[in-house]
Amino acid sequence: MKNIFLIGMPSSGKSTLGKRVADALHYRFIDTDKQIVRDEGRSIPDIFAQFGEAYFREAERRILRTIRPGDSAVVSTGGGMPCFHNNIEYINATGISVFLDVPVEILVRRIQAHAADDRPLNNPSDPELFNTLQQRYITRLPFYSQANIIVSGETNEDEVLRRIGAWM
Repeated sequence: MKNIFLIGMPSSGKSTLGKRVADALHYRFIDTDKQIVRDEGRSIPDIFAQFGEAYFREAERRILRTIRPGDSAVVSTGGGMPCFHNNIEYINATGISVFLDVPVEILVRRIQAHAADDRPLNNPSDPELFNTLQQRYITRLPFYSQANIIVSGETNEDEVLRRIGAWM
C-alpha cells in the first residue's frame, strides 16, 4: 500500500488529521518531528539552539529516507521538510503527498492557542507572527504545490480519505 505524506505549514493539522487517517486506513502513523526528537534525544528547540537549522534539516532528511515505498504509513512531516534536500521529490516518489493548505490567519490562531515552545521558528507571542508566517508560506508554496493532492481550508478525514482513494 502507498504511503501518505501530509505536508503543509506548522499547525495546519498534519498530526491531528494524520492520526485519524492512519486509524481509518489501518496504517502506521509517523510524526517525523517526534521521530527526530526520539532519535536525537532532545527537543526541536534544543536541536536548533545547539546545532542550528541546517543540522535539523539534515535530521529531517535522514528520517524521511527511512520511510520506504509500501510501508503503509501516514506521515506527518515537519512544515519545512518538503522544502529541503529534494525531500518533496522523495515524498512524491514513495507515496501520495497531501498539502493541507490552511489560511495563515487560522495558523496564527492555532499557534497562539497552543502557545507551546516546541516550534523554534514560530513564537506565539511575536507581534509579527502573521507576517512571518505569510512570508514563510509564500516561500514554501512552490514546494507544497508539488503535492499530488491539495486540500484547501479546514477539512476532515472523510474528505482527505475520499481524495486519497482516487490515488490508490
